[in-house]
Amino acid sequence: MTPEEAGLVFVTPEAYADEERFHAACAVLRREDPIHLVEHPDFAPFHVITKHADVHEIEVHHQEWHNAPKPVLANLEADRRREEQGDLLRTLIHMDEPDHRTYRNVTADWFLPKNLALLEGRLAELARLSVDRMAELGGECDFARDIAMQYPLQVILAILGLPESDYPRMLQLTQELFGAADEELGRGASLEDLVQVINDFFVYFTALTEERRATPTSDLASTIANARIGDDPMGIMETISYYVIVATAGHDTTSSALAGGMQALIEHPDQLARLQADPSLLATAADEIIRWVTPVKHFMRSCTTPYELRGHRFEPGDQVLMSYPSANRDEEVFDDPFRFDVGRSPNKHLAFGFGVHYCLGAMLARMEIKAVLTELLPRLRSIELAGEPELMKTLFVGGLKRLPVRYELA
Repeated sequence: MTPEEAGLVFVTPEAYADEERFHAACAVLRREDPIHLVEHPDFAPFHVITKHADVHEIEVHHQEWHNAPKPVLANLEADRRREEQGDLLRTLIHMDEPDHRTYRNVTADWFLPKNLALLEGRLAELARLSVDRMAELGGECDFARDIAMQYPLQVILAILGLPESDYPRMLQLTQELFGAADEELGRGASLEDLVQVINDFFVYFTALTEERRATPTSDLASTIANARIGDDPMGIMETISYYVIVATAGHDTTSSALAGGMQALIEHPDQLARLQADPSLLATAADEIIRWVTPVKHFMRSCTTPYELRGHRFEPGDQVLMSYPSANRDEEVFDDPFRFDVGRSPNKHLAFGFGVHYCLGAMLARMEIKAVLTELLPRLRSIELAGEPELMKTLFVGGLKRLPVRYELA
């Protein structure tokens, strides 16, 4: 595979559904062309950053590398629409300083360790119900759909304060948003289909905002609905966007990690046995699962000033794609990076980003993974694949859409 061929995986949703192909391409680029220019007729040119050190450096230098104008890879049609009509959403991932810090502070207290610690009982209860659900399913299930997609959804929507009757709708909209490139998950292939999905989010969360402003409660939805930026209420665009990023990223990424982590444990039975024998490894196992799966595949950054990186000179306006799966398999950082190791330490993965844009929900994601494993592993007598796992087609966020398993629980 040439570097030119390798670079095309980043504009090919099917490539993310073929891990062997994708990781082989990343290995070529890390070795031969770690700052590689991708040119494709459907996309504006961009450089893909595949080395851990380079991704880390760009993340740290957030003044020189901005999220705006687009934090996520988009094709030329989407670029034109954004330039003509503006962004469809304005979330934390769209913002640079000083706005980013101001808006991040709206919910930052919710994700402090002392406050997340208050959720441990609820996480444990939901984890127990999830494993009970596995037992009810009689020894065979689709772990991705039946368990991994449900548990984090229940957690984050409970934090938001949404009624359980709305959970299926949120799951469907999230899959349509992040799975737009997958014909099985997306609403349709056109940009207008994606616009309609986001419009449905706006309709739902506008009604929620009005309700929480009229009758505030103690949930996260009320915090967002009644937030003030300086002396003024937070704008409706930013308010709805805040709900969307919390409700979607707050469960989809963790569900991908849970499903991918279970597949990894099945395919590495020595590591499953090791973790069952030594629960003190749960913390390192959770981070290894997150590194192994890396649900967020990339973010884009735009150069704001002349900048030199690994001998390459960037000019203002140049776009880069930071590949997190590639950085998390970098041979210079991780000892035997293609070995799944529940005791891996240190584990300097970049799956949550780094610096000012470090994932707000990182600690919650780790807690959820640990809670499910804490409940499941002592009850798990055996588990194996009952069919072929399937990954979703994506360019941005994704993981397994199917993981058929056969198991025996105590």
